[in-house]
Amino acid sequence: MAAGGALLRALGFAALLLPALPRGSPGSAERRCFCQVNLKKPCPFWNDNSHCGIRDCAVKPCPSDEVPDGIRSAGYKYSEEANSRAEECEEANRLGAVDESLSKETQQAVLQWTWHDDSSDSFCEADDIHSPDAEYVDLLLNPERYTGYKGPDAWKIWNSIYEENCFKPQNVKRPLTSGRGDDGGQMFYKWLKGVCVEKRAFYRLISGLHASINIHLSARYLLQDTWSEKKWGPNVTEFQQRFDEVVTRGEGPRRLKNLYFLYLIELRALSKVLPFFERPGFQLYTGNQSHDAEIKNLLLEVLHLAKSFPLHFDENSFFAGNKKEAAKLKEEVRLHFKNISKIMDCVGCFKCRLWGKLQTQGLGTALKILFSESLIEKIPESGPSYGFQLTRQEIVALFNAFGRISTSVRELENFRAILRTMR
Repeated sequence: MAAGGALLRALGFAALLLPALPRGSPGSAERRCFCQVNLKKPCPFWNDNSHCGIRDCAVKPCPSDEVPDGIRSAGYKYSEEANSRAEECEEANRLGAVDESLSKETQQAVLQWTWHDDSSDSFCEADDIHSPDAEYVDLLLNPERYTGYKGPDAWKIWNSIYEENCFKPQNVKRPLTSGRGDDGGQMFYKWLKGVCVEKRAFYRLISGLHASINIHLSARYLLQDTWSEKKWGPNVTEFQQRFDEVVTRGEGPRRLKNLYFLYLIELRALSKVLPFFERPGFQLYTGNQSHDAEIKNLLLEVLHLAKSFPLHFDENSFFAGNKKEAAKLKEEVRLHFKNISKIMDCVGCFKCRLWGKLQTQGLGTALKILFSESLIEKIPESGPSYGFQLTRQEIVALFNAFGRISTSVRELENFRAILRTMR
């Protein structure tokens, strides 16, 4: 366990840092983590224009001219030559000049990534980064934490995810939901035990993601809100309401087991995708050649560490047997998960929507990697990789999502330590 804990801490820390640009002055834009999202897409499933009016639900976007050049524009974000003399994101007034020239290798990479943006193997509904509603968001300025978004609107989101997308018949009620009856969830778990391993895993991944988000909200809860300051920290009562074995009638421990299951799945995906990033031709195009090389070295260090983990999840039992039936089931899983990614556009709290979309896309990218093992094995050591490709948004989501899961596991240990002192 000590070795596993060390791995978790190292991976969690590194995963949080990787998408950011390195080695700038403290607080500078060069150290920040940018993603591009459309938080204004309408909900595709029901007519609901209600949005969270609580101020902590708001997302502070970065004006595009304050984002490092290598990330900002579709043409320049892949350029090795882009000069990123950026000042602090929220205070910057200008950026350094951009060299518009692209090397032949970079031009080829741009064509590859653009071609793959419309690929049919995606597990998520991707945002159109060229939409006028798409905004750059500095994740470090918009941390995931409790916003006050709860009640029927939030319940509707998760209910739609579980009831309509987890391969579950309507007459089988989840424990601790309305209309569940008095069987303590026995009917649900009897049903779950009877379905195929892939569908059980799908449910456990969604449950693990739900648990992870709830831990984040409990760990960064608004404890004090006065005119002079806000204080955020762990709320033990909130944590117990969601995970205590007695309070949740036995559901809490199951949710936490599913959190660890999700962690192992995403860790496995990181170990599997190493050949894609190891290729000499792979470049990150953050806008500065020395930074690009440094970030790639950090990324490979994390991936090698992930691969060295001795207790990896074995996914070989998934989609085994008849190839035609396995392919059909894979497609069903992909479409169900893609539907869940669309539901994220129905979240009324913009900050919750931002982190929900990011973590959902991160998990979707992990599934895409695991389901593409044969394609990854065929990636040439040099030259383009047409069979398997990841977009920049998928890469950002993959590492940030794993950073969030790692943080959840760490916060879980913190809550356990707090509860021990309270006994």
